[in-house]
Amino acid sequence: MLYRVLADVAVVVHLLFIVFAFLGGLLTFRWPGVAWVHVPSFLWGSAIALFGWICPLTYLENDLRAKGAVEGYATSFVEEYILQLVYPERLFGAFPESGFIVIGVLIFAFNAIVYWRFLTRLRPGL
Repeated sequence: MLYRVLADVAVVVHLLFIVFAFLGGLLTFRWPGVAWVHVPSFLWGSAIALFGWICPLTYLENDLRAKGAVEGYATSFVEEYILQLVYPERLFGAFPESGFIVIGVLIFAFNAIVYWRFLTRLRPGL
């Protein structure tokens, strides 16, 4: 039972990390110090999506599920939970890896714009 709960906690942490990687740059307008944690987070999130890597949290969750006698999944966290919600199968049907590329580009581009705006507020004229 404990391992199942821990696996569910890993899912929640994973989802929170993804939300933070995508939208966390917006927090820098209020708390500039957040950038020290957010920049590596969004770069990591972008790289995982763009290069098709599997996040270590996926391995942790699968390991916890196996110890809790619950079957894990063979795909990544994003494929298992996020892509099914965000991207209908028909959108990327024949080329599912393109969904990851889109996610990676969106994370990177959105945060590049956020940090560009953040820096222009700090140093007008950029």
